[in-house]
Amino acid sequence: MKLIVGLGNIGADYDGTRHNVGFAVLDELAGRHSLSWRGEHERYGFSHAAWPSVPGGIELIRPVRLMNRSGEALTHAARLWNVEPAEVLVVCDDVNLPVGALRLRPQGGPGGHHGLASCLEHLGAEEVPRLRIGVGVAILPRDLTDFVLSPFGRDERPVIRGAVAQASDACECWATEGIQPAMTRANRSEP
Repeated sequence: MKLIVGLGNIGADYDGTRHNVGFAVLDELAGRHSLSWRGEHERYGFSHAAWPSVPGGIELIRPVRLMNRSGEALTHAARLWNVEPAEVLVVCDDVNLPVGALRLRPQGGPGGHHGLASCLEHLGAEEVPRLRIGVGVAILPRDLTDFVLSPFGRDERPVIRGAVAQASDACECWATEGIQPAMTRANRSEP
């Protein structure tokens, strides 16, 4: 069993914002594979969609708590399905990458992302694969909170749609072929 966790904020106000590209990737995957979101684990802080056609099975996880508390939900899901940190893929935004760029790594620190920091802290490991999707601009504003909670600009929308599709491809590759082939595909992607 493996988990793919998309980070984002719950609520219609956050749909289409930079901080919610993790949710957008999971929605893309669910749509591609005709998966339905289930809420029986929301008391533990997440909804999920089962993707049984992958050998060993995959659960797509959407935390339903605030972004900075995503790790609590992830810990519950990892315990429920007895999943080790290396069998979790966290999908999140990254303001330090240009819009549409992808970076898949098998481990590392949070790089200033509070949702990813929460996941690493609650799992008690940095050996957690993560797929970062660039949402940054050439000159970042001083107020990053307002920036990541803002929608993409008109010129950025086609780029981010393409990045969400490429990130979904990378998630599928990670689930079926492993981290190295997925890194080869994802990290060569141009925005």
